[in-house]
Amino acid sequence: MRATIRDIALAANVSIGTVSRALKKQSGLTEQTRIHVQRIASQLGYNEANLRQGKIRRLTFLLHRQHNNFVASPFFSHVLHGVETACRERSIVPTVLSIGPADNVMEQIRLHEPDALAVAGFMEPEVLESLTKTGKPVVLIDLWAPGFRSVNIDNLGGALAATRHLMELGRQRLAFVSGPLSHYSIAQRALGYRQALFEAGRLFDPRLEITLQPGQELQQQAAAAIHTLLQSGPPPDAIFCYNDATALAVMNACQARGLRIPEDIALVGFDNIDGAASAAPPLTTLAVDKEALGRMGMQLLLDDAPAQTEVVLPVELIQRASTLGSGTLA
Repeated sequence: MRATIRDIALAANVSIGTVSRALKKQSGLTEQTRIHVQRIASQLGYNEANLRQGKIRRLTFLLHRQHNNFVASPFFSHVLHGVETACRERSIVPTVLSIGPADNVMEQIRLHEPDALAVAGFMEPEVLESLTKTGKPVVLIDLWAPGFRSVNIDNLGGALAATRHLMELGRQRLAFVSGPLSHYSIAQRALGYRQALFEAGRLFDPRLEITLQPGQELQQQAAAAIHTLLQSGPPPDAIFCYNDATALAVMNACQARGLRIPEDIALVGFDNIDGAASAAPPLTTLAVDKEALGRMGMQLLLDDAPAQTEVVLPVELIQRASTLGSGTLA
C-alpha cells in the first residue's frame, strides 16, 4: 500500500489538515512544521501528484489511442459514462484526450487546461512519469502503477474463476487467448489463468497461450489463433479469452471451421459486454460493473485523504451456453 496523507500525519504526529497545508504550501504553518511534514512525506515516498491543489472544475480523461474505438472495444465507453456521471454530480467539466506514444502529451494537456487527470487503460510508463510532473491530481482506472491512486476490477480473481469453471466441467486442454501483457489488466488475467492451472496440479503448456497484438484486425487474428491452436498438438477443448470482443471473434472462427460450442470447445470471455448475452450461443463471461469503475475512480481522485489508495472491485462469473450447453439460461 502506498503512503497516504493519513500515513504522513501519523508519522509526523500532526493532523491531516496540517499535512495538506504543508504539502500545498499554504499559509498558517511555521516553516519548521512545513519542512518537518515535507521531510516525512519524502521519506514515505508520497507522490504529490495525488494531492488536490484546490477545487477541481475541469477533468481530462486520458485514453490511449489503441483503446479509442468504442465500437470494437466498448469497455471504456461505459467507464467514461461513469466518470461523466460523477463529474456531472460535482459540477466538473470533463474532456476526453486520446493520446499515443508519438504525441506531445504535455502540450495536449496544457491545451485542455485540466485541474485533474483520470488515466484509463494502458499507458506507457514514460507518459505516467511525465504526468506526475504536472503537479495535478491523477487517478488510474483499469491500470496500476506504483505511487498512484488506482481503481481496478479483480482481474486475477476473475481469471481464476473462469479457469476453474472450465476445469470443473472436465475440460482437459485449456487455452488462453491473450492481449499484450504490457497491459496491467491483461497481465493479471494471464496470471490468474496460470495460477488456476498450477493450483490444480496441471502443467502450463506455452503452446496453448496465444497473444494478440493491438492495431490488427480482430477477426483475422482470431482465425489465426484458432489455426495455431489446432496445429499445436492435441486441440484444446476449452478457451479462456482475455475479453469478450476476442471471445466472440474466436467463437466465429471456431464455428467457421465446423467446431461446436461448447461440445467441441467451451468458451469463456471477460467483461460481459452487451453482445455477450446475445451471441449464438450466449457467452459465459465475467461481469464487470464498468460504470462503477469510472465513478469509483472519481471518488478516489477527489478524496483528500482516502482510507485506501488502491481499490479493487469484484467481478461475477456469468455461466451461459458457451460452456454449459443449449439448456443454460443467460
